[in-house]
Amino acid sequence: EENVYKLSQDVSSRHPNEIQKCFVVFVSNPSRTVPLWRQRAGKDEDRLVIWDYHVIFLYHPEPEKCLVYDLDSELPFPTYVHKYVTETFRTDHILKPDYFRYFRVIPANEFLKEFASDRRHMKRPDGTWIKPPPNYPAIQTATNVHNLEDYIQMDSSKGPGQVLSLTQFVQRFYKPAT
Repeated sequence: EENVYKLSQDVSSRHPNEIQKCFVVFVSNPSRTVPLWRQRAGKDEDRLVIWDYHVIFLYHPEPEKCLVYDLDSELPFPTYVHKYVTETFRTDHILKPDYFRYFRVIPANEFLKEFASDRRHMKRPDGTWIKPPPNYPAIQTATNVHNLEDYIQMDSSKGPGQVLSLTQFVQRFYKPAT
C-alpha cells in the first residue's frame, strides 16, 4: 500500500490533471485469503500466491483504456486491465467462495487525503520488524495515524470507496473497443 501511495503522490505532483483518472484498489475478502497468479513471490510455474490483501494502482484515462500498475506482478508494468485480470485473478468459478476476491476501489486523490498507516501490520507480536520498513516516515493525516483496516475489510457499508465483486470490477474497468 505504501508503494501505491507513493505512486499516487508522484502522479498527483507531476501530472495533476491525470490523478482524477487514477484509482487505488485493495483486493481482499472476509477470510483474508486472496489467490493471485503471476506474482513474483510465487514459487510454482503459475506463480500463485495467497495474500491476505493486495493493493494495485489503476490509470483509467478513457472508457476503453485502463492500465494496472502492480509492483508485485511479473506481468509488464503497466499491464492492460483485461490481461491483468485474466492472468492474475483468472475466474471465481475455479475457487471456493472463501477465496473469492473483492475489490475496494478508491479514487487516488481521495486515498492520498485519507489513508494512514503506522506500519503496525509490519511488526511481529514482540514489536520487531518482519522486514525493515521504508526509510521515509509512516503515512498519516491530520486526523489519523492508522486506518489500514478500513481499506482491507470488504464490508460495502463501511470504509472508503466502493466494494466490487470480480465481475463488477471487470464490468467497471474493462470496456472492449467497438
